[in-house]
Amino acid sequence: MKSEHSERTVETQDVEDTTDTAGQPADAGHTDPATEAFVAHRNLLFTVAYEMLGSAADAEDVLQETWLRWAGVDLATVREQRAYLVRITTRQALSRLRTLGRRRESYVGSWLPEPLLTAPDVAEDVELADSVSMAMLLVLETLTPTERAVFVLRDVFDLGYDEIAEAVDKSPAAVRQIAHRARAHVAARRPRGIASPTETRDALDAFRRATETGDLQGLLDILAPDVVLLGDGGGVKQAVLQPVVGADKVSRLLAGGLGRLEAEWSLGSAQVNGYPALVLRLDGTIDTVVTLRVDNGLITGLYAVRNPEKLSHMRQETALRR
Repeated sequence: MKSEHSERTVETQDVEDTTDTAGQPADAGHTDPATEAFVAHRNLLFTVAYEMLGSAADAEDVLQETWLRWAGVDLATVREQRAYLVRITTRQALSRLRTLGRRRESYVGSWLPEPLLTAPDVAEDVELADSVSMAMLLVLETLTPTERAVFVLRDVFDLGYDEIAEAVDKSPAAVRQIAHRARAHVAARRPRGIASPTETRDALDAFRRATETGDLQGLLDILAPDVVLLGDGGGVKQAVLQPVVGADKVSRLLAGGLGRLEAEWSLGSAQVNGYPALVLRLDGTIDTVVTLRVDNGLITGLYAVRNPEKLSHMRQETALRR
């Protein structure tokens, strides 16, 4: 994971500063067709890469690689630019995902996806919000790289089997089988029902009040009996190294937590990965982002990200698109 993205983000201006597809400097004030197409689909491509990787930093790197390959394509040979760009992005993300899988095996403590500060329009798209929620991204982590790619492209972005087959180098028939297997796997592990933003906000508010006041009973009332708390400090910040399971253990851990902090702290709310979440600030700086999984009005999952390298996308909203 690169802190603050050591490679520059591909923004519109960045792309305009590159050479054109012939390798010559782009004319001042002129945007070539390749750049226009890439910029038009950039948010979609980022969302594809992020859902496949669970990391904004790595998704940005994938977009860099996608642009470099796209800039060298003869557009006259491209039948459908969106599908072609998605195909390049998927292949680059698959390659990176296989590498990241080996890195995550040696990660200190639990590995959690990188939280994103998202705009209200993400929450309005219920299917998109569900697909980028922390709970769903953790479910996707249990799929093989190819299963994850097929599931994301088919069930989230509604691509045809033929398009997906080209992206993952499989036959359409094989893709159908992979999609069926991945869908069953996800269905067995995903939240029992998609919690609405209102349900999540109500649970979050109750959790926040109980945590701020150290109300042990209040925490027990909002936590499911089998609640699981995961913490991600990345070996840099203190966090629980193993999952904490059960309402009693989780509530006791949290009840006195804020009271032990020596720094000045504040606990605010934010829209994270399409759902309401809590942001803990110490001396005005973001220290921890806490997202929830809610089932039937009770919190069944608490995900606390403290790793500083994963908090850079909490400073400004990230645009996500389907």
